Amino acid sequence: MNAPLPAAVLNSALALEQISAQWDQDIVARLSDYIAIPAKSPMFDPQWAEHGHIDTVVRQAADWVLAQKVAGLRLEVLRLPGRTPVIFFEVAATRPVPAGSNAAQPTVLMYGHLDKQPEFAGWRSDLGPWTAHYEDGKLYGRGGADDGYAVYASVAAIQALKSQALPHPRIVGLIETSEESGSYDLLPYVDALRPRLGDVALVVCLDSGAGNYDQLWMTTSLRGNLTGTLKVEVLTEGVHSGDASGVVPSSFRIMRHLLERLEDSATGRLLPPQFHCEVPADRLAQAQVTAQILGEGLYLRFPWAHHDCGGASLPTLPMTRDPVEALLNRTWRPTLSVTGAEGLPALRDAGNVLRPYTAFKLSLRLPPLVDAARAVQDLKALLEDNAPYQAKVTFEGGGGANGWNAPTTADWLEQALQSASQACFGAPCATIGQGGTIPLMSLLSQGFPKAQMMVCGVLGPKSNAHGPNEFLHVPYAKKLTAAVAQVISHLPA
Repeated sequence: MNAPLPAAVLNSALALEQISAQWDQDIVARLSDYIAIPAKSPMFDPQWAEHGHIDTVVRQAADWVLAQKVAGLRLEVLRLPGRTPVIFFEVAATRPVPAGSNAAQPTVLMYGHLDKQPEFAGWRSDLGPWTAHYEDGKLYGRGGADDGYAVYASVAAIQALKSQALPHPRIVGLIETSEESGSYDLLPYVDALRPRLGDVALVVCLDSGAGNYDQLWMTTSLRGNLTGTLKVEVLTEGVHSGDASGVVPSSFRIMRHLLERLEDSATGRLLPPQFHCEVPADRLAQAQVTAQILGEGLYLRFPWAHHDCGGASLPTLPMTRDPVEALLNRTWRPTLSVTGAEGLPALRDAGNVLRPYTAFKLSLRLPPLVDAARAVQDLKALLEDNAPYQAKVTFEGGGGANGWNAPTTADWLEQALQSASQACFGAPCATIGQGGTIPLMSLLSQGFPKAQMMVCGVLGPKSNAHGPNEFLHVPYAKKLTAAVAQVISHLPA
């Protein structure tokens, strides 16, 4: 039997009107200030503490939250020694526990992060990573969508509940600053805060994506990730290529040989079976439904360089034109990306020299059910053992984060999501797996195995988080904020 929804739920139209005004009059400006600050994650700014950018965005966000004067809200900026700071806030429940119940007041945990990816190249000539630009409902700039908006949207959703005097559960917020580095600082904070987190019944994570901007999207799975640097050394210094080539092996050719142990270069399929897992039947069924909704949008959302399709509407570049296979490739199958390189001079500086070494930064996306720590060790052995020509080959792992597969959705949450999507978007809620990683979700699923998960976000088509021209789709963010408020109002006591 379906669990009944609480009698007093949000007036969605009124909430959306209030939230839209708050976004227009305040939040967009606050996010513009946030975009201007290069608060790069510690992986990309090892001197983050000295530079002070992370502390600045934390202080700005904390000051804004406190300035809202939300009844019953308390906030702290926590700083464990040697770790990036987190914002922790809690809002006391206004909904009583049912008479005769010995259960603890259920808690909603709202999550986001304030650290950012680095600049990247290729921004449109009138845009830049640290310059906010608002155009056609899109707020351009690094970090606005991933994930600076989350703390502002979370509090705006709480304010919508308060403004309608709706009894609500206890709500806590956890806003971290090392997510883009794999959330390596988060677990110590979760351990320290565990007694204060309470009985977490619902997690609202605002760091994910959307298949389109037309409906509410729930993330059902996340891939894991591991990174590291693979370096191939053959010489102590560069030598004349005419003198040495044919005798000294190219470090680049050895690099290619090593990567072929890992990846089929013709198809992109990862070869070692331990990096794969079976796709659960329910996720396969969901992918089939989602593929029907998105269709060609699965391909057209990307900024393809080559659009000459011979009359077809799709670019010629996708690895597969089967929408279901495309979804599974980016959500339940491992993939390799080379995200950086050293040892190769710029083109203008490249002389006829056989280079002494080649180094690649590798990023390996892992299926949701593959253990990242084990994968790091397996990858190191695969790449370092039996090096061609006895070259010096090293793989220095940069860390790994496990993926996540959502628990079965409770009846009350399914009803609440569908109701919120219809009320705020005029369309049903849809589900999608995501290819990125949110390390917190695996931690929370282990720590709070009975909690329901509302994992959502604003990263829809062409929003391009981590790359150039990242934007936040403000009309979607407004509706998502209202939908979050409505779902919270549905949480059973």
